[in-house]
Amino acid sequence: MNKKTSPWPALWALVIGFFMILVDTTIVSVANPKIMEGLKTDINSVIWVTSAYLLAYAVPLLVTGRLGDRFGPKNIYLIGLVLFTGASLWCGLSGSIEMLITARVVQGLGAALMTPQTMAVITRTFPPNRRGQAMALWGATSGVAMLVGPLLGGVLVDGFGWEWIFFINVPVGVVAFILAIILVPKLPTHQHSFDILGVVLSAVGLFLLVFGIQEGETYNWGTITGPITVWGLIIAGLVVLAGFVAWQAFNKGEPLMPLKLFRDRNFSLASFGISAVGFAVSSMSLPLIFFAQLVLGFTPTQSALLMVPMAVVVLPLSPIVGKLVDRVHPRYLAFFGLFVLALGLLWYAAWLDTDASLWPRLLLPSLVLGIGNAFIWSPLSVTATHNLPPAQAGAGAGIYNTVRQIGSVLGSAAIAALIEARLTANGLHSASSGAQFSGSKLPAIVQQPFTDAMAQSMLLPAAVALLGAVVVLFFVRPKDNGQWSATQGTPVVNKAPEPVES
Repeated sequence: MNKKTSPWPALWALVIGFFMILVDTTIVSVANPKIMEGLKTDINSVIWVTSAYLLAYAVPLLVTGRLGDRFGPKNIYLIGLVLFTGASLWCGLSGSIEMLITARVVQGLGAALMTPQTMAVITRTFPPNRRGQAMALWGATSGVAMLVGPLLGGVLVDGFGWEWIFFINVPVGVVAFILAIILVPKLPTHQHSFDILGVVLSAVGLFLLVFGIQEGETYNWGTITGPITVWGLIIAGLVVLAGFVAWQAFNKGEPLMPLKLFRDRNFSLASFGISAVGFAVSSMSLPLIFFAQLVLGFTPTQSALLMVPMAVVVLPLSPIVGKLVDRVHPRYLAFFGLFVLALGLLWYAAWLDTDASLWPRLLLPSLVLGIGNAFIWSPLSVTATHNLPPAQAGAGAGIYNTVRQIGSVLGSAAIAALIEARLTANGLHSASSGAQFSGSKLPAIVQQPFTDAMAQSMLLPAAVALLGAVVVLFFVRPKDNGQWSATQGTPVVNKAPEPVES
């Protein structure tokens, strides 16, 4: 390829792999009750199927972005795709919850290798005034995944069994690999050193924090074993993460997380905003799907239909928002999206009810969530990456995706703890009887307290989304490096994309 070659075919090829990663997050939420039934486990254990994946996804992102800078985003993407596809086959063949969780960890590592490369290619091949449209495609992919993931998951679980939500990734992964080989260009590489101590500190700190939060209710927020307590793990995790930040400031070489990137106000605020989105999106589906299947008695396919309005709205709105991002101050778009997302979640919390005849009204909050999502992804992504120099594209994309995934894994852990706490407060306990909360409809006597617990749990992602909406109000207009005209607010082009090689 030469520098006049359109970057769109490469982006489409990468988006297929990114789409598969997102589908694999949403598809599992629909299958959770059936996985509980098939592997004879409880709610907290089955949520680890998601949390383990998100944790393994989040921790390496800081270094995998650098790997893309050093060895080329195409090469790292292909390695991650092979790892992800192979781990998907392993997941489907798992015969115990422990094996499934282990396979999901490997799958998360593959996803971590792939994700930063998509954003880095956008930043390095699209001129600033066209990144809004490219990021809109990147963001719209999440909308398609929200639609395809639950629906496909429901059909596969109902027709073939939960294992097939993982087997389906194998042919998709093969197609994505072939397209990436053909269409994704080789980009210039940059020399990097790798902060091994930073990787260890971030991994240990996040694991301690997430394990403590998610398992807190299981151990009644007390002793786990010997002198080790839940609060001890949480505090230790925070201390280790503080040590990680201190090391990043002290490291005179090339730190894993260049703190100087956070001197850019918009990068810092957008990073917080996307972590709030990750928290809300990863945590909201669990109580809703459990309610639909265990209270209303929906099949996985029927419960997935609740997500359809959300995804259908995202698809047509995302390109429109992508064009607006190149012209309108991002604070207004991002605030609107996060605020509407919070409203949709609050609406769900108010409307969950044991009366199955009222289920059609649950489609209205889903519609609102779709509107909110459409206004979130592109404004946040463009604002975060607007001022990144090419040599820092991988590091910046890695940090941005890391904080998104950290938000997701904390959301998954926090919602698990909150669901356990609300079930206990309402006279139930998921761990007391795995059969009680298996794939079939709950007995009538426990439906109301279970519904109350799920509705109360929905308040947590709503609160986090609202906090994100407040934070993005403090965005400043991005610097005029080609995306906004300082005088007229119209897009101008000052810098061409990087040349690429075939």
